[in-house]
Amino acid sequence: MRRQGIREAVTGHVTENRAIYLFTTVLFLIGIVFGAIIVNSLSLTQKHDLYMYVSQFFGQVEQGDLAEPAAIFSQSFVHYAKYFGLMWILGLSMIGLPVILVLLFLKGVVVGFTVGFLVNQMGMSGFFLSFVSIMPQNFILVPAFIIVGTASISFCLKMVRQQFVKKANIPVMPQFLKYSLLVFSVGGIVTLASAFEAYISPVLMRFVISS
Repeated sequence: MRRQGIREAVTGHVTENRAIYLFTTVLFLIGIVFGAIIVNSLSLTQKHDLYMYVSQFFGQVEQGDLAEPAAIFSQSFVHYAKYFGLMWILGLSMIGLPVILVLLFLKGVVVGFTVGFLVNQMGMSGFFLSFVSIMPQNFILVPAFIIVGTASISFCLKMVRQQFVKKANIPVMPQFLKYSLLVFSVGGIVTLASAFEAYISPVLMRFVISS
């Protein structure tokens, strides 16, 4: 019964916010394309300087000179938790809507630029490195960002309707509790993504670099 109730709640949420999910997904994909385009707009000097920095980092990975996995986990967890927390707070404000959209777009830009730069500079080696160092945790994080972004936008729009549409009589507290519970639940995925980034990605990167 409980499992069926959760399934119905998830189905209802997706159905209610289908248009917003489509919009945020397209916005994120546009960010990825834009980030890849930025790579081609860099000058040779900028590419060289950035490539030297990346090479130095991968050299540290190969030699095992990275920080302790526990420290990497803590840093990643705090970073992602702040990102989710910021989106949650922005969803509570009517003026937070454009900022949420910018955050989703920038997340796509970062992913597109990173992968695009590695492939542009290192070819297939860069593709394999991006696949083991960037893509795994983003397979977890990207859907989580889209879900939290969609929930924040949806709640923000409900607040706008409540404020400016006289016929809209939406009980705020139940909507707030549902919104906060969803963000908190999805935010738990941060633990899994941070653990992968701290304990598994360095091992996979070391294997790809050495081979």
